[in-house]
Amino acid sequence: MAAPAVDGLWLPDLCRLRRLLTMLGLAQLTVLVVLLAPNPAALWDLSAFVSASGYALWLALSVSVLLCACRRPLSRFPVRIGAVVAVALAMAVAVMASAIVHGLFASVREAALPGFGRFVGGSGPVVGLLTGIALRYFSVIDRWQGQVAAHARAEADALQARIRPHFLFNSMNMIATLLRRDPVVAERAVLDLSDLFRAALGAGEGTSTLAEEVSLAERYLSIEQLRLGDRLQVNWHTQRDLPWTLPMPRLVLQPVLENAVLHGISRLPEGGTIDVHLTLEAGVLGIEVANPSLPPDDAPAQGAGHAQRSIAQRLGFAFGPRARMRYGWNGGRYACTIQVPVPTDGAAPVPGGRTP
Repeated sequence: MAAPAVDGLWLPDLCRLRRLLTMLGLAQLTVLVVLLAPNPAALWDLSAFVSASGYALWLALSVSVLLCACRRPLSRFPVRIGAVVAVALAMAVAVMASAIVHGLFASVREAALPGFGRFVGGSGPVVGLLTGIALRYFSVIDRWQGQVAAHARAEADALQARIRPHFLFNSMNMIATLLRRDPVVAERAVLDLSDLFRAALGAGEGTSTLAEEVSLAERYLSIEQLRLGDRLQVNWHTQRDLPWTLPMPRLVLQPVLENAVLHGISRLPEGGTIDVHLTLEAGVLGIEVANPSLPPDDAPAQGAGHAQRSIAQRLGFAFGPRARMRYGWNGGRYACTIQVPVPTDGAAPVPGGRTP
C-alpha cells in the first residue's frame, strides 16, 4: 500500500489531527452526497440530516480510533493482508454500530429506518469502501512525502560526498606517492576516484543497477586498500545467479562500505576483514556487510546516521514496504543487511561471475 514511514510502519497514521479531521470530513461528504442524490422516495429534513451526520461522524471517529490503536500490530502483516484486515475491522465496527443504532431507534420511537438487514448490511460495505479509499489516499501522500524527503536527503548526502575533504585529500596524497613508484596503479586509482565522484554528483538523480553498485563499491574499496594496506581485507560471498540488471537507487552499497571502513576497520590498529554477502532467496535480494568494530560504548561518535536513513528511505520508495534495512553491533562485529524484492519479470541475471 505504501512505503514504510520513518517509524517503519506501512499503515498510514490516523492518529494525526489533520487525518482524523479528513476522515470526519469524508464521512460528512458521504452524507451530503446521499442527501443530494435524486431519489424521490427519500424524504429528508433537518432532523434526518442531523441524525445521519451524527451517525456517520460517530462511525468515522470509531474506525479512526481503532485503526490508530491497531496501527503497529497491523503493520506486522504483509501489506495486502494487513490492508484487508484493516478494512475488515472497519466493516466489523460499522456492522456492530449500525446494529446498536437500529435497535435503539426501533425501541424508542417509530423511526423511518430501513429494515435491520438492509441497514446493517449496507453500513458495513459503505464504511469498508470509504476506509479503503482513505487509506489509499493517505498512503499515496506518505509515499510522495517520503520521496521528497529521500530526494532531499540524497542531495544533501551527495553534497557532503562532493566536499568530503579527508577522503579526497588522503586519496590524492596516496596517488602522489604512487606516481613515481607505480604509475599504473596510480592511474587506476585516479580513474576509480573519478568514478566515485561522478556517482556522487548524480546521487539523487536516476537509477543504477546491482552490477553498477557492486562495481562502484569495488572501486572505492580498491582506493581504501591502497591507503590502508594489509589492514583492510575484503571477502566477497556471492551466489552465481544474481539479478545484476536489477534497477536500484544510486549510492546504496558504497556508503555502507564506507561506514564499515571509517567507523570499523580504520579505528582498529590491526585492521580487519569486511565480509560482503550477496544472496537471492525466495525472490528477495540480500546484501549484508559485516565488519569488526569497537563496542558502541568504546567507539568515538559515529555521526547521526543520515546515510543509513537515506538509504532506507530510498529503498522503501523504490521497492515498497517489502524493502528492509537493518543494522547494529553484535559480538564484536557491526552488520548492515539490505533486503529488496526482485520482480519475477525482471531482467535475466548475468551468469558466471560477480559482475557482468
